Amino acid sequence: MHKHPLEKFAYCPICGSKHFVLHTFKSKQCQDCGFIYFANPCAATAAFILNERGELLVVRRAKEPAKGTLDLPGGFVDMYETAEEGMRREIKEETGLEVGEVEYLFSSPNVYQYSGLGVHTIDMDYLVHVNGDVAVKAADDASECFWIPLRDLHPEEFGLLSIRHAVERFLASNR
Repeated sequence: MHKHPLEKFAYCPICGSKHFVLHTFKSKQCQDCGFIYFANPCAATAAFILNERGELLVVRRAKEPAKGTLDLPGGFVDMYETAEEGMRREIKEETGLEVGEVEYLFSSPNVYQYSGLGVHTIDMDYLVHVNGDVAVKAADDASECFWIPLRDLHPEEFGLLSIRHAVERFLASNR
């Protein structure tokens, strides 16, 4: 069972008061200055990139959590960018691939373990089609990237539970 993310915050980030108490299920309020902090999910993306041969581009995680396991290109959306812009940026950072159209598929809630904290996210999954032979090169959070036929995908090889469930959901809709 995950601890509530607000349990990690004992002091008001505005005035430093220790009277920073639970306000609602997803917020804390400072009893001294009145500041209310909401713990809303962060936006994250993952891409199902398919080529003309019906192969999916996968990456191998270079960092924890789940270092060494399979993953989909993706990551956190930065401030001031749309989810689609974040998706394109993450694809380029991890694979070197520049893509145009991205098509929204589905979303799911997730808790991403990072630096000892459960970061609540809303994972948005996208479909991307690429034509022809495209060169890919692993970088950033990916130690390796390669194409794999959909029939050879094994969801259990994906180390992050949310990605594993997304791959299962994607495969079920493409049978």
